[in-house]
Amino acid sequence: MEDEELEKIRAKKLEEMLGRASKGEEKEATKQNLAEPIMVTDANFNDFIQNHPVVVVDCWAPWCPPCRMIAPIVEELAKDYAGKVVFGKLNVDENQKTAGEYGIMSIPTMLVFKDGKIVDRIIGAMPRKALESKITQHI
Repeated sequence: MEDEELEKIRAKKLEEMLGRASKGEEKEATKQNLAEPIMVTDANFNDFIQNHPVVVVDCWAPWCPPCRMIAPIVEELAKDYAGKVVFGKLNVDENQKTAGEYGIMSIPTMLVFKDGKIVDRIIGAMPRKALESKITQHI
């Protein structure tokens, strides 16, 4: 009985999803979701950098004043470059495995990936124009 009911729910959801996709709503929703930084963890880091052509990962910690200073800039850039660059945020205190793999010794550090491979490392807080010019050279 439960299996039959669950199958009906699945079929209805699939039908809704297919309907949205045909109208382009799903694509637009995805673009909107990528217009803000995505929280990245040790568990999803590799998938995150592999699934998008250009990715910038902001390695930060909540206790870091320069990290808090640059956070609004990262959010603005995520909105302005939605569809071209995907931004992620990696809390280095909670995700030490990934931070160690990439040798994060100072924060904030921005890791720039293109097609899943690291192409740049931007260390320290800086004004928006300086950060933007370093990122846009990889688009």
